[in-house]
Amino acid sequence: MGSDGPLVEFQQVEFVVGGRSLLADLNFTIQAGEFLVLLGRSGSGKTTTMKLINRLITPTAGVVRVQGKATTDWEPIQLRRQIGYVIQETGLFPHFTIERNVGLVPTLQGEKPLQIKSRVHELLHLVGLDPAQFATRYPHQLSGGQRQRVGVARALAADPPILLMDEPFGALDPITRMELQQEFQRLQQELGKTVVFVTHDMQEAFVLASRIGLMQDGRLVELDTPQEFARSSHPEAQTFLRTLGVRGQGSEIRDRELGIGD
Repeated sequence: MGSDGPLVEFQQVEFVVGGRSLLADLNFTIQAGEFLVLLGRSGSGKTTTMKLINRLITPTAGVVRVQGKATTDWEPIQLRRQIGYVIQETGLFPHFTIERNVGLVPTLQGEKPLQIKSRVHELLHLVGLDPAQFATRYPHQLSGGQRQRVGVARALAADPPILLMDEPFGALDPITRMELQQEFQRLQQELGKTVVFVTHDMQEAFVLASRIGLMQDGRLVELDTPQEFARSSHPEAQTFLRTLGVRGQGSEIRDRELGIGD
């Protein structure tokens, strides 16, 4: 694949289960370094779309390509080594220390213990956790926000080019959530990772996204920059914008109010 090609591509993708269409007519690309937020109500198809990228599911029709290669042509383990995955409940192993949790994938890949220890400590620093204080602790000894930071560090451990994040901050209190959004935005810009981030929170989408993909009934109905999205006339986009207290089409929308800058 050429360096100017998309990192992820959906072409005529459908996903049907038991005769019921969960996804239809998905056609879009994700460029390297992009922060794509998939926004939508519960059941709109956001997480299903994300799971097609790391082949947790395969399309009923159409093709999903990662690095120019159809997901069905990848060996699944090799594909998933290109992709970090962070979920709301971080899935940390309770009987592993934080250091062992973060170092799990490099350990499975056969890296040397000293290299792994160095990498783990580097990553803990990166996500704002002092290794001297946190490396030997266990997940139950951490707050929810700290566990999410560990989840991000673990997803970054194998240095994947792509990160999938499924409502990772959804269970946190509003202040911790805001802090982690800001911290992760800084981290993504610093590392240049390509991120696909699922949320139903309009404000979170505006804070994080370089583009917002709005899902409705299994279809991608809008795909815009935050600035363009703020001016969308699509009824579902209007509904989400109203959750920010923004009036509908024809209103003056101040970017500062939306937190999307100039």
